[in-house]
Amino acid sequence: MEGRTIVIVGNGEVPMGAAATIDAADVVIRFNDCRSVGAGGTKTDIIAVCNTGRPALAMLGGGRWKNSAAVRQSREIWSVRAAEKFTGMRAALAETHPDLDDFCDDYTAGFVSFTAATGRKHRVIPVTVHEQLDRELARYAPTPYVVPSSGMVLIADVLSDFAMPGDDIVLAGFGHAGWGLHPFGAERRYVEALVAEGRLRRLPSSFSDLSQGA
Repeated sequence: MEGRTIVIVGNGEVPMGAAATIDAADVVIRFNDCRSVGAGGTKTDIIAVCNTGRPALAMLGGGRWKNSAAVRQSREIWSVRAAEKFTGMRAALAETHPDLDDFCDDYTAGFVSFTAATGRKHRVIPVTVHEQLDRELARYAPTPYVVPSSGMVLIADVLSDFAMPGDDIVLAGFGHAGWGLHPFGAERRYVEALVAEGRLRRLPSSFSDLSQGA
């Protein structure tokens, strides 16, 4: 059976003209407030959310996120951060990064309630994915960091748990830049290694459809 095209769309810059190509994919995964909608198309099957700290609180508070077009059409919400991992980090972060006092606050229950009330599926990415990713990133000499980015955790999860043989996994909108306590340099090098191995590919900067090269 022919595999699926799975496009993971980050919140970075998306190539011009990519919208129709992304929307033609079998599965489109976006992040948090789905800032990729627009230049990155509109189709949204799965939304991966940062379910701890301020980003989670912002999404669950009020109705803006819950009533957005992307959330309304999504069929699944995936919580990227396993509560047990972040509970275990709290004491150490209090010593090393006291400004991150709410970083480990877990709001998974809020996403569970929202998906149950709206007939969507919810899942939490397993803590084993996060821990294996830390080991993989260690090969690329990361600068000191707190956690991998949500985007990198999601990519690792899709590769290990969601994708099936024959699936074509495509990235768009990943600039590997942002919060200074994510290991973006190591993440970029790791993604390039995965591309070289043929395990995923980036959306071309100029293209006519997804089948034409990386």
